[in-house]
Amino acid sequence: MPDTNLAFWVDRPGHGELRPAPLRPPAEGEVLVHSLFSAISRGTESLVFRGEVPASEYERMRAPFQEGDFPGPVKYGYISVGIVEYGLGSEAEALRGRTVFCLHPHQQRYVVPARAVVPLPTGVPPQRAVLAANMETAINACWDGAPGLGDRIAVVGAGVVGSLVAWLCARIPGVQVELIDTDPGRAGLATALGLAHRLPAEASGDCDLVFHASGNPTGLARALELAGQDATVVEMSWYGSTAVSLPLGAAFHARRLRLQSSQVGRLPPQRSARWNYRRRMELALALLVDPGLDALISGETDFAALPALMQRLANTPAGALCERIRYNATATTTDNL
Repeated sequence: MPDTNLAFWVDRPGHGELRPAPLRPPAEGEVLVHSLFSAISRGTESLVFRGEVPASEYERMRAPFQEGDFPGPVKYGYISVGIVEYGLGSEAEALRGRTVFCLHPHQQRYVVPARAVVPLPTGVPPQRAVLAANMETAINACWDGAPGLGDRIAVVGAGVVGSLVAWLCARIPGVQVELIDTDPGRAGLATALGLAHRLPAEASGDCDLVFHASGNPTGLARALELAGQDATVVEMSWYGSTAVSLPLGAAFHARRLRLQSSQVGRLPPQRSARWNYRRRMELALALLVDPGLDALISGETDFAALPALMQRLANTPAGALCERIRYNATATTTDNL
């Protein structure tokens, strides 16, 4: 075991630090993972960093391997890709040397049950696998919205999750998708993903389905405007403790619009009888085989600089997409590279 092992903690709202993370040897059925990369889920982790998780959501918002409690000190995060260095028991030992994804906070090494890690499929490099949690969220949103053949679809908010939703929908035959964002610079991202970018004022209306993922109430208001008669608006943004005002007067009722929440923490009822969380994560990882999705990685930072990076992203994100964290790993593997 290494003498030092560090993890990122939000020690109080608005401030993070790296703290020692004691390691114990794996028990039966557990593995020791050496981190290669993690990533910041900017929307949720920014709310956690700023201390904006409502008290009513403290339990529901807990990450799988979270330590501490909201508003802090708390070790929070759920995007980690690493190499299994060691395992105890036949199932765990079979994972030795495999690159895996785990819903774990930012930490150099950690011990978890073998069933908590998912091996990366062939063709998905660890650098891209950090998008898995966002892809999982996008899959869940598509299940909630149920896009159909030939639909006209708008996605408001060209962040990582919104862009992945648009990318998934565009693969359905006959579907017309517009990725809508106030930032003209997102046009380059849309092109890289094979999508059409529109500024909010330029977006086409009368949509069959609209997804909102901008994190801004004005974006949700625009999503309602773009929805056609009897259409559904899937709300993916989470505002934490911030109250949101919506224009639900005027023609909202006459147009019989449906506002559907989507949250990755639960499988949609129409899927829960046949799907589980592991199967959904395996699907998310398999979809990351497309190298075009690398356009969603906007930067890479060394783990030692994570506290400063989180401070910046939580307050002045300046167009950031997926910010990947690099660990100085010495372990090696030959799969997926």
